[in-house]
Amino acid sequence: MGHKIHPTGFRIGVIYDWQGKWYADRNYGELLHEDLRIRSLITRTLGDASISKVEIERNANQASVTIHTAKPGIVIGRGGQKVEELRNRLEKLTSRRVRVNISEIRQPELDAYLVARSVADQLQRRVAHRRAMKQAVQRTMQRGAKGVKIRVAGRLGGSEMSRNETEKDGRIPLHTLRADIDYGLAEAHTTFGRIGVKVWIYKGDILPPPRKSPVAEEPVDEEPTPPAPAQQPEAEAPVLLEQAESSEPAEPVTAAAEPSEPAEPVTVPAEPNA
Repeated sequence: MGHKIHPTGFRIGVIYDWQGKWYADRNYGELLHEDLRIRSLITRTLGDASISKVEIERNANQASVTIHTAKPGIVIGRGGQKVEELRNRLEKLTSRRVRVNISEIRQPELDAYLVARSVADQLQRRVAHRRAMKQAVQRTMQRGAKGVKIRVAGRLGGSEMSRNETEKDGRIPLHTLRADIDYGLAEAHTTFGRIGVKVWIYKGDILPPPRKSPVAEEPVDEEPTPPAPAQQPEAEAPVLLEQAESSEPAEPVTAAAEPSEPAEPVTVPAEPNA
């Protein structure tokens, strides 16, 4: 049987980063549950703000919370009043300084959780599930996605026997690690039970940055070493040797001319005879 793995967790450390960035030795469990309380508080207080994810980063005595939302105006409030209230509640919850950052989602149609949440909201309003799924797939593909898959499971249409249905368009390479696949899960609370909605959105490939290795740098240094000037001294060397060889026979000629000087003392003894 196939084992389904979470698409985001499968790619953490390859193309995705962690949503909680902090380190702990002994109090790891406390900080983990604190993160869960922070996320549940934000989703409960700002349920209508289309919040996709919450990133938490901790330093020594300060926590930084980044809220990714498609409706930043609802999160900020008039004059930033809601942000201040949220920050005060988070500081009471964590008993430390908290800084709240807001990141706007430019295209909510390409966010898997927001698409799943919109389909779930339509199911709660008793919209036909097939119609809601097809419209969501068409809107996502029009925004530039390369593939979409939506799966709905539960008592669809109020039937007594639960079933699941899938709507798909494009391609979704779940086994490719560099594929940027966003995954989202939402639940619709209806009068006849819960209906789960899962969404996969394939946006393209993310190529990791090239790794610099010392082996790859060596051939770059070797390329400029064999230029034309390196071969010139080899051609000039025999020319110099030939010149030196031609100058050697000239030396004995000058050496033989030197003994011609003692010809003067031959004329000196001729004077007393006269």
